[in-house]
Amino acid sequence: MGLGNSRPSGLDSAANDGREAVGSGQIGQSDAEIMLAVAAGDEAGYNYLVTKYHRQIIHFLFRMVHNEAVAEELAQEVFLRVYRSRESYRAEAKFSTWLYRIATNLAVNHARDTKYERTAQTLELDAPDAESGSMPEVADDDPNIEQRMLREERMAAIRAQVAALPERQRMAVLMHKYQEMDYRQIGEVLKLSESATKSLLFRAYQTLRERLKEFV
Repeated sequence: MGLGNSRPSGLDSAANDGREAVGSGQIGQSDAEIMLAVAAGDEAGYNYLVTKYHRQIIHFLFRMVHNEAVAEELAQEVFLRVYRSRESYRAEAKFSTWLYRIATNLAVNHARDTKYERTAQTLELDAPDAESGSMPEVADDDPNIEQRMLREERMAAIRAQVAALPERQRMAVLMHKYQEMDYRQIGEVLKLSESATKSLLFRAYQTLRERLKEFV
């Protein structure tokens, strides 16, 4: 997906070198307030938001599309759309909710356009963290070979069963478990009521518990 010359210059600098471009005007401000300042021409505020969310958006997209290069490309598109939409942005929901809605829509469209086949082999929901090397929700110990094999078998089963969930349930689980978003935020992204979101997640986790009962 070529971004051409329309990508703001701050996107590359903030996303790639990890420096936070936080001016004195951003101290104590919410993300929504910073985005409203971006709409008024605050480039430093835009760079700050890109730096803050770039890594987690790539992680979220990777869990959706299962391809690192595509996730990075889609993340660029997410922040490009944020920049292009700056003047029409309205702080009617949390900035992060608005951001994840953009990312979710792009990921869903990509999956549908490419007719992506979900397979357990390409999912990396439990991959080691790139910086720490630690595994999510796994004790930092030195398990013996048998324990390590059982752990790897369990994680492979979880990846496969999450991938097999219906699309909306899968997205809800990813946002709830891996992005730590609450019911209201997930509902806003998926355009569901809070009660409908709870019901969606209940069904998803019930399915996972049933299919993974031998590992529970």
